[in-house]
Formats: sequence, C-alpha cells, structure tokens
Amino acid sequence: MCRNIRVLHNFDPPATDDEVHAAALQYVRKVAGTARPSAANQQAFDAAVHEIAHITRHLLEDLVTAAPPKDREVEAAKARARSAARYAGIR
Repeated sequence: MCRNIRVLHNFDPPATDDEVHAAALQYVRKVAGTARPSAANQQAFDAAVHEIAHITRHLLEDLVTAAPPKDREVEAAKARARSAARYAGIR
C-alpha cells in the first residue's frame, strides 16, 4: 500500500508542497488501512491529509541540522542503484 514515505528533510531545494502532501496522503492511507475511503469517511480522510501536511511543513521548517543539504539527483541515483541490485535476480 504505502511503503515508501520519502525523507523530505535537508534537501536542496527543499521539499515541495506536492511532496509534503504525497507523504501525508501515504501516512493517512497506511493508518486508515485503505487507499480510498468510503463516502462516509471521505471528509475525515481529507481533513487528516490536510492537517498532517500542514504539521509536516512546520516540522520541516523547524528542523535544524549541521549536515550539508543532500542533492536530490545524487540521492535518486543511489536509490536506483539499490533497487537495481535488489531486483537483479528477479525475472
């Protein structure tokens, strides 16, 4: 369902609102146990996504680190290499 909530902290450029929203959506899906809520739960589901995205944005703004920002392209290349190694034997 949603195994891959990505690290959003300490990147240059910072995480976009779309990335924060996607992480919040994945979190709510995981906690709710469903990718699509019923009509009766849609409002609560959407409100939770909105609130978690809001709090996540505040968290990212408030976190501090002495480490230099990570480069998105370098981290993406590392992830692709890990994925290729993981699935090399599967065919």
